[in-house]
Amino acid sequence: MSVEFVTIEKEAIADLHFPKKDVLEEREDIARRKQELDRALSLGNLEHSKIKIFFEDDASKKMVETTIWGVTEERVILKQGVVIPIQRIYKSI
Repeated sequence: MSVEFVTIEKEAIADLHFPKKDVLEEREDIARRKQELDRALSLGNLEHSKIKIFFEDDASKKMVETTIWGVTEERVILKQGVVIPIQRIYKSI
């Protein structure tokens, strides 16, 4: 999956702009994304494991390797208050 995604640093995410439209359309894909994020949150809090988040801003598809510190209904929270809107995330592994 990472072939078409550009790797960026977590700190660069704060400068990105995110459209409101969800990148996923299928209900099953959206449910799978939620399960992956919940699992990644557990790994981050319990084992401080880094995961890869594949997402898209208003310019291109990107990937960041980081620890998830929190998940709300609308956002994934990373260190230093950096957030990614959930509807812009394709996958987390």
